[in-house]
Amino acid sequence: MTALVLTLVGAVLIGVSLGLLGGGGSILAVPLLVYVADLPTREAIATSLLVVGATSAVGVLPHARAHRVRWRTGLVFGLAGMTGAYAGGRLAAYVPTAVLLTGFAVMMLATAFAMLRGQRDATADGKVPSRELPVRRVVLDGALVGLVTGLVGAGGGFLVVPALVLLGGLPMPVAIGTSLVVIAMKSVAGLAGYLATVSLDWGLAAAVTVAAVAGSLLGGRLVGRIPAALLRRAFGWFVVAMGVFVLGQQVPLQWRTAPLFWAVSGGLAAALAATVLIRATAERRPSVDSSEWDARYASAPDLVWTAEPNRFVVKETGGLTPG
Repeated sequence: MTALVLTLVGAVLIGVSLGLLGGGGSILAVPLLVYVADLPTREAIATSLLVVGATSAVGVLPHARAHRVRWRTGLVFGLAGMTGAYAGGRLAAYVPTAVLLTGFAVMMLATAFAMLRGQRDATADGKVPSRELPVRRVVLDGALVGLVTGLVGAGGGFLVVPALVLLGGLPMPVAIGTSLVVIAMKSVAGLAGYLATVSLDWGLAAAVTVAAVAGSLLGGRLVGRIPAALLRRAFGWFVVAMGVFVLGQQVPLQWRTAPLFWAVSGGLAAALAATVLIRATAERRPSVDSSEWDARYASAPDLVWTAEPNRFVVKETGGLTPG
């Protein structure tokens, strides 16, 4: 009973993640279903595709009402993704479960790193300039993302959203809403591939789906009310922790008891954390608010700066001939 309650609570968080970030559903769903609901790996991945697909389909509604869905872009990307997802779902039957979970953990860590790096393609007002949709590139990327989604049940939203921003030129809120269309389409195709070889616990799947749908509606309403950068960083570190946990479960027992293994792992983790922190610090730029500068100059009784020229300019240009 406790496991079921924890599973349903986790399902709500899955829905919130999908509605708020346009991704993260499978990142949470597969570990939840494997380690809390105690499902076999392939059944957990297939169930996660059902839950995430249905939740994304419902989660599109608040975004569509707010005009945050670009239907043409989503359908092109989604159709390409469905082809890759179905192929990945069929291919998964021939891949060992340990390899699937290892691939899943690697995808989690890659996704987390991408989130922690942040979005750089935005303009000063936080929007991304619109550009013509490169259909061929979108089809190719959609198929590759779909293949990953169908194979390991992960990598959907957090690969789709950056692709929509960079390729389709969509603002972040619109990319999030559009990604839910893509995720729903790819999840259905991936599930179809899995159902050829896997049977589901439909009662558990239905309960988890209902809880996740409720969370997605809540998440859709929260878009724009929570600072995106703060949310992305917090979720990114959470995904790092989950990825390390899942990856650690696949390590042979003799390695897990070896001090050298933990020393090397700790060193790699510290190096990754240091790299992310250094990049984040280097990329920070002081913000300039024009109204604050206007107020500063308006309230100054005399000069805000001295009447003398800047000493560095004098040093560099003092010996030059005017003109």
